[in-house]
Amino acid sequence: MPGTRFIQPQVLSRIANLELLARTVVEGFISGLHRSPYKGFSVDFMEYRPYIPGDDPMHVDWKAWARSDKLFVKEFEDETNTQIDIMVDISGSMGYSSGELTKMQYALFLASALAYLAVRQRDATGLTLFDSEIRTRLPARSTKRHLQTMLREMERADVGAATMMGKPLHALAEQRSRRGFVILISDMLGDLEALSEGLKHFRFKGHEVILFQILDPQELEFEFQDMIEFEDLETGETMLVDADTARTIYTDRLNAHQQALKKTCGGLGIDLTTLSTAQPLDFALFNYLAARRKG
Repeated sequence: MPGTRFIQPQVLSRIANLELLARTVVEGFISGLHRSPYKGFSVDFMEYRPYIPGDDPMHVDWKAWARSDKLFVKEFEDETNTQIDIMVDISGSMGYSSGELTKMQYALFLASALAYLAVRQRDATGLTLFDSEIRTRLPARSTKRHLQTMLREMERADVGAATMMGKPLHALAEQRSRRGFVILISDMLGDLEALSEGLKHFRFKGHEVILFQILDPQELEFEFQDMIEFEDLETGETMLVDADTARTIYTDRLNAHQQALKKTCGGLGIDLTTLSTAQPLDFALFNYLAARRKG
């Protein structure tokens, strides 16, 4: 479908079913990759193997079947059967939106697309939804039924309580025995020290970690005008400020926070991608594939 790869998040928000949304994003993205100069990031064909009952019919080479009357399945370079855990922050701050889409909605769109892509590649994929605690935990599996279970849990998710990164990250790190990938999706606006300690725990146990920071365009640009009242979505506290006066202070603090986050990730060998909720999801999927190849 032409243009699908660059479908806007605001358009995606009108698709009620997460499975359809994920399929739309991923199939459009893969189609775009095959037409792009990034050949190394496509799912490259490697060799055949005999068909085993339960294999996805999509991977059967029907031309080979017509020639030989035998079923063969294409093996692909990226079929690594890796274990992947997708962690999504559903804390109060993720409920913010200056437009049609909250950060949590965008994060769940991204998580569903990543889960769909991972299961398509036969990777065992798990899901963790958290705020100050782990609220939902689905251990990694690679079946289509499990994918549907993950998508249903994401569809049911509600904005939670305050952000406390440390406890959920340490809890998941302790639960995971097999090395693999951990994908953390959050606005990363909480306590950087707690985040850093949790990330160190994953790296100590040999896991590759990929971070997607989701921010609203107003959080990135601060284009508010005049006097405006802000509300802390996690505490309910409000503050009336002059936007012009606050802009410089806010921008300086955000820049300092971002630099510290980048330094933390760089020191731990962790890939960090910062996304605006206005950006198409293909950018995130491309960075995910790049990080996997590097890992």
